[in-house]
Amino acid sequence: MNGNISGFDEELIITLKCFFGFEETLKEELLEYGYDQIEILNRAVQIRGTWKDVYYLNLHSRCSISILVEIASFRIKTENDLYQSASKIKWSNIFDVNKTFAVKGAIYSDIFTNTHYPYLLVKDAIVDHFRDKTGDRPNIEIKRPQVLIDVYIRNNQVTISVNTSGNPLFQRGYRNAAGEAPINEVVAASLIRMSGWDRKTNLMDPFCGSGTILIEGALLATGIPSNIERQHYAFKNFKNFDQNLWDEIYDKAIRIVRKLPCKFLGSDISDEMVLKSRRNLREFSFGRFIEISGKPFNEVRKSDEPVFIISNPPYGQRLEIEEELYAQIGSWLKHEIKEGTACIISSSEEGFKSIGLKHSKKVKVYNGNLDCSFRCYELFEGKRKDSLS
Repeated sequence: MNGNISGFDEELIITLKCFFGFEETLKEELLEYGYDQIEILNRAVQIRGTWKDVYYLNLHSRCSISILVEIASFRIKTENDLYQSASKIKWSNIFDVNKTFAVKGAIYSDIFTNTHYPYLLVKDAIVDHFRDKTGDRPNIEIKRPQVLIDVYIRNNQVTISVNTSGNPLFQRGYRNAAGEAPINEVVAASLIRMSGWDRKTNLMDPFCGSGTILIEGALLATGIPSNIERQHYAFKNFKNFDQNLWDEIYDKAIRIVRKLPCKFLGSDISDEMVLKSRRNLREFSFGRFIEISGKPFNEVRKSDEPVFIISNPPYGQRLEIEEELYAQIGSWLKHEIKEGTACIISSSEEGFKSIGLKHSKKVKVYNGNLDCSFRCYELFEGKRKDSLS
């Protein structure tokens, strides 16, 4: 497109980035939204669409970290080729000189000995373009830029995109209080979808922390977009931003519900975490329907109804403490949960072994930068499955 992003009917190459292990999960989400031509990449999926799709997916996608729109793609042989090709992009058609910007991305190429150098070259190309066109230059802001340019180089192939989200989409805007090791919101939403929860069976998190899994589950079950409370999107800083189109998409979104399709149950041994969960739940109309108790998981009463458990128990403690905790989790699942499914994310392999239940699903995932496993167990009254995790 050579930097011309103004056409709202023009077909765009849209890349939705996700965490490792959740590519198929993100594809399933897009299929549910009606997209059918989806290419799976490494930590991303790619579709074709318009700016209406970009706006819609920034609001509605629960499993995306960020959404990119390609503005140029070309091959290079030398470092200078990158500067020359980036200089041909009509940057002043994309954003105004008074907007701050930054250049980030990923570099997998032997052409560059310093992987930060490509970003400097593209930055220089942008600044030089504006100087030639306007006599002025935009300022660089690394931490919170209004416009974020993404540079991806593999071998000699370069793709330059605009990040239409800006700050990562796991910054939902609803979490006012968090614990010491909160689960990432995009990870929570992705785990819920990956688990196979039917959005009707009672959902429980016995290590609920600040309530992220329960909130993301309720948002999914009610159809309220996870990003409904988010105010900042980078696409609002582009020259082609269409306020009317954005208002139309936003106004169609569900924001208020008067009931939930099932029970949502949370507990945490920490009174502080219980208070933080309740504080975060106040942001939503459904918050008053979600039960949060200040109990350790093994004091949660027996359930006579099927229950679906998704939880992020503590890990990274001393090995003997961790093994004891996970053994208690296994015993509680056997004796207290008559029927249902339990899905657990953890980085503790010894912890999983201590649970003593045979998993029905096992997927390698990441919680932020932490290498984890996500395992699900089918639970039946009076039975404890073969003790292999």
